[in-house]
Amino acid sequence: MSTIAFIGLGNMGAPMALNLVKAGHDLKVYDLVPAAVKTLTDAGARAAASADDAVQGVDVVISMLPASKHVEGLYLDQGLLGKIPSSALVIECSTIAPDAARRVAAAAEARGLAMVDAPVSGGTAGAAAGTLTFIVGGPEAALERARPVLEKMGKNIFHAGPAGAGQVAKICNNMLLGILMAGTSEALALGVANGLDPKVLSDIIAKSSGRNWATELYNPWPGVMEHVPASKGYAGGFGVDLMLKDLGLAAEAALSTRSSIPLGELARNLYSLHSAGGSGRLDFSSIVNLFRKE
Repeated sequence: MSTIAFIGLGNMGAPMALNLVKAGHDLKVYDLVPAAVKTLTDAGARAAASADDAVQGVDVVISMLPASKHVEGLYLDQGLLGKIPSSALVIECSTIAPDAARRVAAAAEARGLAMVDAPVSGGTAGAAAGTLTFIVGGPEAALERARPVLEKMGKNIFHAGPAGAGQVAKICNNMLLGILMAGTSEALALGVANGLDPKVLSDIIAKSSGRNWATELYNPWPGVMEHVPASKGYAGGFGVDLMLKDLGLAAEAALSTRSSIPLGELARNLYSLHSAGGSGRLDFSSIVNLFRKE
């Protein structure tokens, strides 16, 4: 089994890393939050004193970080690319700006390192279950090297194209997800305000033309579905501020290509309003609270 460095053990990174430990990989982990590292070391991973320490002597480096500035800061500003063994493969799983992914990939290539951007879809439940979808950008040869590792964390692996393409596809997907969650929330709130049971309405939508991932697998209304953030006070999951970040990336991509995304921009404004009200750390399905009538 490969020796893997895993950097970034947040809501998504931690369960992904746990699946690699369960698969028998020798895992070296690093995060700025000691409690996150302890969760992994309790499961059998080795703690690294720093990111530089984590990558020493490894076959694969995986990172899962919040935003472009953290990824570029780690690999470029802090010079981590220069510390990684030349034979290693870098798998960058964060959702970041395509141009940022391309800059890091170009720097990796200049140092003789194989690298792919591989943002994920499937949420924390998918990360825990090992059923994530990986949307990969980069050389096909690098993807084939990454595939055995990705298969331990995910169920679907797509090659979107060259470096940065994985990020473009992920941004498009998450823009649509944000729109769908806001629309689903609005529809459920309207139904409840007019006397419908949210579970009954959700069941109807799930078997009708309005069916979507939010109603079927990640319902935003409390009590409708077990084991989703809506039934746990919107704790964990994919944060409002992270969705807002991704919608911002979509807006940047639209500006760079003069594309029109009116619904994406509307969703970004809604999540911005929701975050400004103090809900930034809640799961993004809490957007339903903008529409609910108490």
